Amino acid sequence: MKYFLISMATAVVFAFSSIAAAANPTVVIKTNKGTIEAVLYKDKAPISVDNFLKYVKAKHYDGTIFHRVIPNFMIQGGGFTTDMVQKKTRAPIKNEAENGLKNERGTLAMARTSEVNSATSQFFINLKYNKFLDHGSRDFGYAVFGKVTKGMKVVDAIAKVPTGSKGPFTRDCPKDAVIIKSITLKGTPLKSK
Repeated sequence: MKYFLISMATAVVFAFSSIAAAANPTVVIKTNKGTIEAVLYKDKAPISVDNFLKYVKAKHYDGTIFHRVIPNFMIQGGGFTTDMVQKKTRAPIKNEAENGLKNERGTLAMARTSEVNSATSQFFINLKYNKFLDHGSRDFGYAVFGKVTKGMKVVDAIAKVPTGSKGPFTRDCPKDAVIIKSITLKGTPLKSK
């Protein structure tokens, strides 16, 4: 009986972890510096993940750049073309920074202005634990919605590219474009909307 109960408990835990894993999709970010994979925490940041995936399905990110690169901090992209033209976006979303996820190394978070609920398409990848970006550390915070699972070496390589003034940016913009060739949902083709 004891063996049966342990087996049942193990099966239940495995089933719930499989369901949670299935609910959290993985995206593949192909860049001219290499490929990055990231799990998206739909269970913890449903608004941010839904927003991000709508941009992915619309191929909004294809041909955009990482336009802001700050070593030992983060890399930011998803809003500008290689010609330094800002892309049109959908309406801003609600900030989910109070979801309990931390701005730890390798996490993806929504970029925003000083307005709390201003995130649209731009996102960033943390290069270290940026605790001051967490909810309540200094302000409402920045919503984490995913984490790099493969390709952190690519992220670190992007963090080392030479930067300076370019286009509308007075600093921190890569001198040679770091291009997001595409972002796709792993294992499932997405149709444009």
